[in-house]
Amino acid sequence: MSQLDLFIRFGASIAIGFMIGLQREFAKGRQEQILPAGERTFALLGLVGCLASLISDELNSPIPFFVIIFIMGIYIVVSYYVSAAEGRIGLTSEVAAMIAVLIGALCYWGYLALAVAIGIVTTLLLSLKVETDRFVRALTREDIKAALELAVISAIVLPVLPNRSIFEIPFDVFNPFMIWLMVVFISGISFLGYVAIKVVGPERGIGLTGFLGGLVSSTAVTLSFSERSKIDKDLAKPLALSITIAWTVMFPRILFEVGVLNLQLLKIVWIPIVAAGLAGLIYCGYLFFSHRASEKGDLEFSNPFDLGAAIKFGLLYGVVLLVSRVSQYYFGDKGLFLSSIIAGFADVDAITLSVAELTKTGGVTLETGSQAIVIAAMSNTLVKGGIAIMGGSRSLRKAILPGILLILVVGVSVVFLI
Repeated sequence: MSQLDLFIRFGASIAIGFMIGLQREFAKGRQEQILPAGERTFALLGLVGCLASLISDELNSPIPFFVIIFIMGIYIVVSYYVSAAEGRIGLTSEVAAMIAVLIGALCYWGYLALAVAIGIVTTLLLSLKVETDRFVRALTREDIKAALELAVISAIVLPVLPNRSIFEIPFDVFNPFMIWLMVVFISGISFLGYVAIKVVGPERGIGLTGFLGGLVSSTAVTLSFSERSKIDKDLAKPLALSITIAWTVMFPRILFEVGVLNLQLLKIVWIPIVAAGLAGLIYCGYLFFSHRASEKGDLEFSNPFDLGAAIKFGLLYGVVLLVSRVSQYYFGDKGLFLSSIIAGFADVDAITLSVAELTKTGGVTLETGSQAIVIAAMSNTLVKGGIAIMGGSRSLRKAILPGILLILVVGVSVVFLI
């Protein structure tokens, strides 16, 4: 190992330790408490780990490394005992100190990228105390149950399903493993959006609630805020902004789903989807600047995942996949477009995943698949627009109708012009 390599590895161990210690010092300043180690001590702890690895390497024995780690462990235990005696119960800083020592060892062993990643994640976790505490307080028994059920369908049910087609053409799209994989995929996206709402809090503003709500259910946002517009008639434009944001989130979500399944299709469908998304975003900007508001968004979301909902989505996805394939097989592109319109009434995720899978297997051309996805998205937007118009106040209808027309006209025009 050259001198330059040594300096880089030792420097990295000191820098990462200093970064973790800096966060601890910052936390101390905000919480007005005494911590066992600050930025200098943490930097030295990283240096200790690196030195321990160097000594063991030079002596060709792991014993010095383990002895030094053991001694540092004793120091950390003593520090915790002193803190506990003074009434400061908690292991966060002590555990972070041990991580800093081990990160120093990783730096010497040449795992610099891993050491930096662990250092960043450690600092991030230490910095998110307020958010994680809020998240834990907001959790319910149903949330824990939903998380466990999601883990069950992901790690236990999915691996045992057969990964093959069961029937012959045109019913060859029925693959139990792939269908359930899509259930896990969509459930995971919705669950992450729900977690984001739990962390941030739905009270952070109507616009932010619309964005996060769009990750969970843009239909729920539309229904709730349409009803609210009848009560708070002065909030028509802010509520229309939130609803339009929720709709606009659907478009990057579609791109993400298609990109995961079929990159070739993404290269075609991104143009009309981005165009429709930009149309929605532009109208959001108009609503925002024409009536700025800081009202809180008190929309309540239930956990988007439960086993029954997962099974229902699996059945819906399987039916949509089968209907799309059979319609295209017997009636050509018109049959697929009709199934896209009908499927879009209920759920745009199911038809998006179905078409992406069909284009991947060659059952549908990329151009036809792109048009089918955009048609489904426009159909879904039209349905949610109808909910807002029929269920909202007159002021909401007036505020949101141009946005609906703009998204529909742009999306349909672009997909059939390219």
